[in-house]
Amino acid sequence: MRAFFLLFTIVLGQSLVFAQTTGPEKGHLIIAGGGLKDKAVFDKFIELAGGSDSHIVIIPTAGGYEVTEEAIERLTQEWLNRGASKVSILHTINPDESNQKEFANVLDEATGVFFPGGRQWRLADSYLNTLVHKKLNQLLNRGGIIAGSSAGATTQGSYLARGDSKTNTIMMGDHEEGLSFISNIAIDQHTLARNRQFDMFEILNKHPQLLGISIDENTAILVSGNEFEVLGQSYVMVYDGTHWDQTKGEFVKNEAHQERFHVLRKGGKYNMKERKVIR
Repeated sequence: MRAFFLLFTIVLGQSLVFAQTTGPEKGHLIIAGGGLKDKAVFDKFIELAGGSDSHIVIIPTAGGYEVTEEAIERLTQEWLNRGASKVSILHTINPDESNQKEFANVLDEATGVFFPGGRQWRLADSYLNTLVHKKLNQLLNRGGIIAGSSAGATTQGSYLARGDSKTNTIMMGDHEEGLSFISNIAIDQHTLARNRQFDMFEILNKHPQLLGISIDENTAILVSGNEFEVLGQSYVMVYDGTHWDQTKGEFVKNEAHQERFHVLRKGGKYNMKERKVIR
C-alpha cells in the first residue's frame, strides 16, 4: 500500500487514531496558491534562504515548456532581481536523469528551492523517489527552505490533489502521490479565484485521515515544523472536520455530510499535528 494513504491505525476501544500530519523537522516551506505577486512573500523566502548568501535553485518542470537558454536567462534574472545571490535552474522530464549525481548535485549547494506553477503530475513523473527527491529532503534537514506556487504548492503534500494528467479539474486522478514534505495532507490552490472551496471534500470523503489545505491566489502559508502562518493578501481554507460555532463560541465537530471548514487570513496560524487553529 502506498505511503501517501497513511492508513496506519491503532485500535483504542472503539476509536481509531490516524497517522498525524507533520511538517519538516528542520527548515521551512512556503506554499502559495498561485498568482503570487506579494513582494513580502518573496522577501521572506529569500531571507530564510540566506539573504545575500542565498543560492536558489528553480525547478520549472511543472510548466511543461522547453527550458531554453532564453528561459534560463529570464528565470535567473527574475530571481536575482528578487534578491537571490546565486541562481541555478534544474529541469528534466526524465526520472533516470534525476537519479544521476552530476544532475542532482547542484542541490548540495542550494539554500532554497522554488517550484513555479504548471501541472503537478509533471513534477511527480520527473522527481518522485529519485536522487533529486532525496536531496530536496536533505536541503530541509540542513535548515534550507523549499517553496512553490500553484502546482509547486500541491506537490509539497503527500496526496497529490488535481494530479490527473488529462485535466486539472479531476481531484483524484492518475497521479496521487506528492513529494511529502508535509505528511498526511492534501493541498489545493487558486481556491476562491476559481470557486474551488468545496472541491477538497471529494478527497476527504475518500481519505478522511488527511488534513486538507486550500490556498487562494497571491496567498501562502509559511510552514515551520508542525505549524504554519498565513502570508499574503487573501485566505487559506483548512479542512480538519471541525468548524467554529458562533452560537457556542467554540470549535465543534462537523456533522455527517456537513461541508464546513476554517478560513484563515494573513497572520492566522494553525497547528497541523494537533489539528487546531492557534488563537
